[in-house]
Amino acid sequence: MIFISLLSAVTPVFVQTGTDLLLEVKKPLVLKEADFFTWKVNGSVNVVRLINGNLTISSNYTSRAELSAQNHSLLLKNVQKRDSGVYRARVVADNNSDVAEYNVTVLDPVSGVKLTVKLCSSDSTKVTVICSTEDSLISNTFTCDNQTCSHEGGERAEIITPGASLDVYLENGSAICNHSNQVSSTRDIQKIEDLCKKPEASKGSQYKVTPIVVAIVLSLGVVLAII
Repeated sequence: MIFISLLSAVTPVFVQTGTDLLLEVKKPLVLKEADFFTWKVNGSVNVVRLINGNLTISSNYTSRAELSAQNHSLLLKNVQKRDSGVYRARVVADNNSDVAEYNVTVLDPVSGVKLTVKLCSSDSTKVTVICSTEDSLISNTFTCDNQTCSHEGGERAEIITPGASLDVYLENGSAICNHSNQVSSTRDIQKIEDLCKKPEASKGSQYKVTPIVVAIVLSLGVVLAII
């Protein structure tokens, strides 16, 4: 049995959990009556089979897989991480050939991030910020003057989710914390000038007890006691 590959390389595909994925057969494909067409994953597991015009969908993909009657592309619905693998479309005939091949990686979206201040100098010319996620954190130090800020360096805690990146950088006077992978990204942005601002005093702190007030209260207490 001879197999002819029409593919130069396997195409990598990254897709987010819970979305639909279309794996295309890009070149026109004409099947003869006796030809046998399949989409398989990881070389052995059938997803769909087409024999003499009769379509069979594997029980593992029932209601989740559709085969296009026009170009034999495969649609996978609501993909999960267990659906990751190498998908290959093959025509079994006199000269067997692979007509499509994809290396599919299904990824969860990345978690949110939070940018906080670790250290701020008294004159606000140096600020160290921490970018944190649910399972990792990174810190960077920036030195600023009245107009610009420069990056000094920082530390990274290597607890980052595999396949994801966590970065802190400076752009247009703002510190940016970015968490991303191949299918999603989240970020937190704060102006450098705002990072070192001290919180305003609460309303309750505006009413301070002064020595004069204390003296008046004590005097009234003595007068009332004499009366």
